[in-house]
Order: sequence, then C-alpha cells, then structure tokens
Amino acid sequence: MNIQIFGAKKCFDTKKAERWFKERGIKFQLIDMKEKGMSRGEFDNVKRAVGGIDQMINESAKDKDTLTLMKYLSDSDREEKLFENQQLIKTPVVRNGKSATIGYCPEIWSEWD
Repeated sequence: MNIQIFGAKKCFDTKKAERWFKERGIKFQLIDMKEKGMSRGEFDNVKRAVGGIDQMINESAKDKDTLTLMKYLSDSDREEKLFENQQLIKTPVVRNGKSATIGYCPEIWSEWD
C-alpha cells in the first residue's frame, strides 16, 4: 500500500485517520493541505475516485464567499476554482494508488490491500 493523507493539522478527522493507520502499522505520508496541497494529477485522480468535485466540496468551509460563487459557475470553472482554493476540499483525503476517499472512512480503508 502507498497511503497518502491530505489533511489539516487542526482537522479532527485527519487526526483520526492518522491514528487509524498508525494503530494498524500501516505507513503513510501526511501532506498538510495548507502548506502544500495536491498536484493537478493527484487532484484529478481523487476527483475520479470519489465521483466528481461535488463529493469533494466542504459545504461548511470558512470561505463562504467562494462557496457561494462556486454554486453559480460552470462545471469546468468550479473544478478550476476548487483546485485553486483547496482549503474548500473536505479532509482528510486518503489516497491509495488510484483509490481515494474523502473524510473518515475506516470501513473502506480496511478493504485496501
């Protein structure tokens, strides 16, 4: 397994995900989205794995202005706006190769081999 966890240091679900993998002795790479974020390729792979950008958007993010604006944009513009403003993505984003989850999903992670 090649696990990457994209999250925020202050995110409770990110901390729970880290703990879940540590308890099982599974090595992972933690990427702080406030410092680095996802590359375009990583973003596109996650988007495909979770079923589109609608599943990626955190409706309770602090940036309400951008969230409101995104509701009125075309799909391609919304995708570009989300890529530019990755603080609007739900965390944690956990990747294992081509597979990915958004949020705390131990029931899915336990199936990864």
